[in-house]
Amino acid sequence: MLLVVLEHDRGAMDEAAREALTFGRKLAAQMGVPLHAALIGADDAELVSEAGAFGAEAVYTAVHDVLSDFGPEAWGEAAAEMIRQLNPGAVLAGGSERGNEIMAQVAARLDLPMVANCLEVDLNGGAGEWAITRQQWGGSLLEDARLVSERPLLTSGLHTLAAEQAEAAVEPVAQAVEVDLDPSLARTMVKDRVVLEAGVTLSTAPVVIGGGRGVGSPEAFAPLEELAAMLGGRVGCSRAVTNNGWRPHSDQVGQTGTRITPEIYIASGISGAIQHWVGAKASKRILAINIDPEANMVVKADWAVIADLHEVIPAITEEIKRRRA
Repeated sequence: MLLVVLEHDRGAMDEAAREALTFGRKLAAQMGVPLHAALIGADDAELVSEAGAFGAEAVYTAVHDVLSDFGPEAWGEAAAEMIRQLNPGAVLAGGSERGNEIMAQVAARLDLPMVANCLEVDLNGGAGEWAITRQQWGGSLLEDARLVSERPLLTSGLHTLAAEQAEAAVEPVAQAVEVDLDPSLARTMVKDRVVLEAGVTLSTAPVVIGGGRGVGSPEAFAPLEELAAMLGGRVGCSRAVTNNGWRPHSDQVGQTGTRITPEIYIASGISGAIQHWVGAKASKRILAINIDPEANMVVKADWAVIADLHEVIPAITEEIKRRRA
């Protein structure tokens, strides 16, 4: 079987887990094995059912007092114990920060090689050597790798494919797995959460209005805020903006900020350095507004307006108001 380790937050499945199940269905079909899933720290019936909707024929659950919340060491050891007991042919997780961290823990504990951020996997006719294409440097580089392992450990590239339910959902078999975890594993554990914002967040907003150095000042973000509010979205920014102290780091879009997946990203006055592009490239559509026609964001965007953002953004806002009147 192919075992997918499902990432969740207190019983709510993460999008990375859905993507991993989607990726896993195709890989399991190549391998000619069933797709199974592992739930750590939860045995929620809705989670099990959702895994079935994405094609998992069986879901193994591991609960323990140490698994009160997410912790890389505890989850890594729990996953390793489940793998020892279940003996899967390969193990997959989503390529989020948590997913990569869990699989790195598993690799160290089982002394097995791990390949992260995979885009394509070819079994080479089942000869025991896997040909893998994966993304490096935030997606700016594709690497072809060869993996020889008795039990491949993989993560799928985050937001590189859309999560899709299986054509025919199955009712998975749920089975508990006993894990023996030392209390010391709880030393790296989420202990508390602080809610910085309510409602639509940067990572979930359907529309993101991004501002870069070209906005000019903290006060000049007001028109972007107005447009975002009208469209039910959020304002994001580039690293240059946070470095200047114009916006908080929580608003930063990029490799070291938030990776966004809106229906449309309107990037205003943003040159489009690779770190920012990594955080924005999963947007369904990108509209770039910039006075520089050679800016990286302009070149890569779906649409571009070569003009002053201080004229274009208010014009868009006024047109929306006119049409809604």
